[in-house]
Amino acid sequence: MTLIVTGAAGFVGANLIHALNARGETDIFAVDNLTRGDKFRNLTDCRFADYFDKDDLLGVLRDAPWRGQVRAVLHQGACSNTMENDGRYMMRNNYRYSVELFEFCRVRHIPFIYASSAAVYGAGTVFEEGEQYDAPLNVYGYSKALFDQYLRRHWAARGAQVVGLRYFNVYGPRETHKGRMASVAFHFFNQYRERGNVRLFEGSGGYADGEQRRDFIHVDDIVKVNLHFLDHPDRSGIFNVGTGRAQTFNEVALATVNAARALRGDTALSPDELRARGEIEYTPFPEGLREKYQSYTQADLTRLRAAGYESPMCTVEEGVGRYSPWLART
Repeated sequence: MTLIVTGAAGFVGANLIHALNARGETDIFAVDNLTRGDKFRNLTDCRFADYFDKDDLLGVLRDAPWRGQVRAVLHQGACSNTMENDGRYMMRNNYRYSVELFEFCRVRHIPFIYASSAAVYGAGTVFEEGEQYDAPLNVYGYSKALFDQYLRRHWAARGAQVVGLRYFNVYGPRETHKGRMASVAFHFFNQYRERGNVRLFEGSGGYADGEQRRDFIHVDDIVKVNLHFLDHPDRSGIFNVGTGRAQTFNEVALATVNAARALRGDTALSPDELRARGEIEYTPFPEGLREKYQSYTQADLTRLRAAGYESPMCTVEEGVGRYSPWLART
């Protein structure tokens, strides 16, 4: 039976298709918007049965004779630009499209696994999946929180498995097309390669320079969680997907710089040594960003573990070490 993956040419979607291929699965319909044509590069080593533009998908699903053969929908597609201010576009693309796709699945009893986001928590300090903790700082986070709320209102009538995955700060291969919205590991590595140092934001939210803390999770772990729920269609819910451990931007910078140094045969240095050499520097926040900035996130994984996902999540040091050789080849 066919799997549908939206956002297929994007960061998580392409990694998900690649992992499905590794399991021998190619009966996949890839769905995306290739207005940004350079995203096609994420799909060149992926195998799937067909490709559809996201604006055509719903019509195809309603009209095609194979519509009863859909095994599950893995909805990864969204505008993830937290600096996007066009609320009408964000709500149409992230919220309304998700509602329509969910309703198609609901009435046909098709499992629906979708990407939510830790952006729903905003500047909050409690990272549990209850609606009372939602406090988004931008329209991207609001679009994700609103869809989660829609599902809660229709939970009893869902018809089949429904899984919402609140991704924390994801990094790893196939994110190049995201540009300025790519992970800090991506930007740190390229900064160091291009000019020999990395720049972190100065202190904010009561944290010293570079000591703001986020839950950074490698995309491989995100993919594994998606596959866990795909393999267990009896399990539904909204779940945080992070490592459960907040690490500082200084730790990411240290791991990235030392991974880059190791690739060229240089020894690792301490944070103080890197700062003394000017290889780690601090810069003021861009105008308008400080007020919308999450200075601390850490996923509460209680619900995810209770749903049977037991695999350990890799640390920043492990994940960046795995990611850096890929970045060096690009």
